[in-house]
Amino acid sequence: MTWNMPKHILLDTDPGIDDSLAILLALASPEIILDGISAVHGNASTNQTTRNTLAILEMAKGSHVPVYKGCDLPLVKESLLSPETHGDTGLGYAKLPGPQTQPRAGHGSDFLIESIMSQPGEVTLVAIGPLTNVALAIRKEPRIVKNVKEAFVMGGAIQHAGNTTALAEFNTFVDPHAAHIVFHSGMPITLTPLDVTYQCIFTVDDLNRLLKIASPITKFIADSTRFYMEFHDEYQKIDGCVINDPMTLALTFMPEICDYQNLAVDVDISTGVGLGNTFADFYNYEKKPANMRVALGVRPRMFMELFLERMEKLAKSIS
Repeated sequence: MTWNMPKHILLDTDPGIDDSLAILLALASPEIILDGISAVHGNASTNQTTRNTLAILEMAKGSHVPVYKGCDLPLVKESLLSPETHGDTGLGYAKLPGPQTQPRAGHGSDFLIESIMSQPGEVTLVAIGPLTNVALAIRKEPRIVKNVKEAFVMGGAIQHAGNTTALAEFNTFVDPHAAHIVFHSGMPITLTPLDVTYQCIFTVDDLNRLLKIASPITKFIADSTRFYMEFHDEYQKIDGCVINDPMTLALTFMPEICDYQNLAVDVDISTGVGLGNTFADFYNYEKKPANMRVALGVRPRMFMELFLERMEKLAKSIS
């Protein structure tokens, strides 16, 4: 059996129910060394997503992971939060104690820069919220695009309907201008759009499997995803809930979950109905080189079994 060295991961996130599950998956995965987390606006305010990050880490015995507060607002457009999707605190019905730890001094974008530039070619960036922190980091220090090992981005809807407007996915709609900067930066990106994440449904049966273990972890997953499932049922007629963000994280060490195509992808930053829409030039009409690898096919149960097994293991370790 070949053992690959663990990957050094920077997680840029806006917890958020599925973001929280991605944090738990990172802590439960020996393939990953979680070097730190930068919190951003999105599913809730940046103050709230920072608090949520700290509280989740404390619950999961991960308080050694440094957390940095990032951008409060999108680069250009007005802020958009999603209490109807994730609840007023961003964690659905889950109630976590106020964190005892504090975010580190410094801005999340500066943390990304310092981490990448101090370990050139060694750090994998996983961005699962609006890309404001990442875009700001690129503008501050453009060399990070050549010094980051790779970047995995949850965002966009290529051949799939949007989940925020008819065309746009939430992360790219919240800050399309940031996405535009990142997409055109030259950073080596793997994009995980709704095309694949909406095939990975966390069901009541999956939840009941986890609830066989009595643990703060399984209680948190149940309380948070119950809200998420109610949203998906009411607004999208989905039986269960889509967990976009942990799937994106899983691709860092299990890429065979998805099939990929190298494509030229862009995001609409106009002021019309297409704002935040991501689109790919499948037939290369514009003769532009591909700027990212896009996940377009997926093996849903491969991912779900990985996720469930890791959550079971984590839950058993924290009872």
